[in-house]
Amino acid sequence: MAQEIKVPDIGDFDSVEIIEVLVAEGDTVEKEQPLITLESDKATLEVPSPAAGKITELKIAEGDSVSEGDVIAMLEAAEDGDAADDQPTDNDDAAKADDEAAKQKDAAKSEDKTSKQSDTAGGADRPAANNASDKVEPKATTPASDDHNYDCDVLVLGSGPGGYSAAFRAADMGLNVTMVERHSVLGGVCLNVGCIPSKALLHSAKVIEDAANMAHHGVTFGKPEIDLAKLLDYKQSVIDQLTGGLKSMASKRQVNVVTGHATFTDDHTLAIEGNDEVSQVTFNKAIIAVGSEPVMLPGWPEDERIWTSEEALSPDELPGSLLVVGGGIIGCEIANVYAAHGTDVDVVEMTDALIPGADKDLIKPLTKRMKSRCGNIWVSTKVTGLEAGDKLTARFEGKDAPESKDYDRVLVAVGRKPNGAKIGADKAGVEVNERGFIPVDKQCRTNVEHIFAIGDVSGEPQLAHRATHQGKVAAECCAGEKAAFDAKVIPSVVYTDPEVAWTGVTETQAKAEGIEYTKGAFPWAANGRAIGLDATDGNTKLLFGSDGRLIGAGAVGTGAGDLIAETCLAIEMGADADDIGLTIHPHPTLAETVGMAAEAEAGTLTDLYMPKKKK
Repeated sequence: MAQEIKVPDIGDFDSVEIIEVLVAEGDTVEKEQPLITLESDKATLEVPSPAAGKITELKIAEGDSVSEGDVIAMLEAAEDGDAADDQPTDNDDAAKADDEAAKQKDAAKSEDKTSKQSDTAGGADRPAANNASDKVEPKATTPASDDHNYDCDVLVLGSGPGGYSAAFRAADMGLNVTMVERHSVLGGVCLNVGCIPSKALLHSAKVIEDAANMAHHGVTFGKPEIDLAKLLDYKQSVIDQLTGGLKSMASKRQVNVVTGHATFTDDHTLAIEGNDEVSQVTFNKAIIAVGSEPVMLPGWPEDERIWTSEEALSPDELPGSLLVVGGGIIGCEIANVYAAHGTDVDVVEMTDALIPGADKDLIKPLTKRMKSRCGNIWVSTKVTGLEAGDKLTARFEGKDAPESKDYDRVLVAVGRKPNGAKIGADKAGVEVNERGFIPVDKQCRTNVEHIFAIGDVSGEPQLAHRATHQGKVAAECCAGEKAAFDAKVIPSVVYTDPEVAWTGVTETQAKAEGIEYTKGAFPWAANGRAIGLDATDGNTKLLFGSDGRLIGAGAVGTGAGDLIAETCLAIEMGADADDIGLTIHPHPTLAETVGMAAEAEAGTLTDLYMPKKKK
């Protein structure tokens, strides 16, 4: 008796086109032999035969669109009993059908070169942080062609985490790649004057703090002596190791690296100014990865004592006093570095709490710790003016702040602006909005079909790990593969002591947007590892949506940035509280707090006494 072969679970696609029919009526097929090939906007995948037998009838044709459950063919199972048993019917063991669906999902994931991204979770239709995303309508001005006389297949403008990832991925896929960087070393802001050097100095600050804290437990060290030159040499050695590695990898991949300031002259040509001469490179496709720069406040005097984060990470001396304007991630990290090394630090933030965007319960332990380190932390306060004399005199407007105060240095850490308006993008026909962002779609494609944009210049959040994943997507699209930047979450981390990390939907967001959620939380005061580390003010929390699946997470405490990765994976995989709680976490570790927060939600937690939830 003939049996129906149906389209299995194919992920999040409602209707997928059949681009190839691989069998004909009357053909004998083996189990797992491909029958048809489907193509979505993200992937191609084959639907295999669930059993061996003979195709007696085809219900579809090339060009048809199908969805999960549609019948594609009728199969007369082979006489072999094992083969017949492999064909699932409505009365068969449901596990077999589930297994087949799992195989199809795995096939889709392996085919789909998709790097998923959205700074929110709990709703697949939530817009990405760059609101221009997905509204772009790419159109070619001078179409790219595989048959060309251009200098390179792909030109990558910028060598930061997004740029070098794009260049190396494109080269690995066999494309001829040129990467243009304005500085003499690769790595962009992140490796040279941002993420990496700040983490090296934060490590120094944590060593100082940890040594001081051990006095409460019977181990006393003398007052630290800071050799600033040697400390900065250590920071530079970290940078050199990483940037040297990039140079080596570019060479091994035969990526042509060009140094100079670049601007577009048309949609296939880039002019490069360097060493007092101008050259040009022509390209078939381009990936813009030019990043961002610090925002400076208007009307302030030009004075070398007024720093951006770049100057703050390479000081000529440790100042006696420092005002940090902006209590976001960069401001808090640098404030902690200087406070630990002996500088009297004040922090001023316009909003009502440090780290705007993070839940206040996560920020509370950090704020408490920073108040013990810093001179003052003024929230809901503005700097209304700055005068340069023997000292830098700042004037304030806020409930608890003084009218004015003098400082040796002032750090401006109020945000970063994209560099989209600095590269002559209009000459290439590339749209740049009023803020300097270049709008892109899920393929990271601009309004010009063969030009892509990634990283800080393509929208918010401006984070290196976002840029890295976008770079790979853009490179794969340049190579003609199906790829999209469409993940559910982007984690954020503040590398202070304690660290603060969060991902997906925050409680603040859920309440503001009316998103239904429940919460499982676990205080680190009940975690053995945290107690041994004297980190009992930490906390881990998980937010679950109305369907029981994880939609958001947050942690504060030592290594919170490492803990958050597990929750990102859990959200991507659609895990619920049982999935996480039943996953065995090693003991004693801080990672256990993730599992125990899930157990708190599931009602299976034994490490705390928690009254049963009222139904």
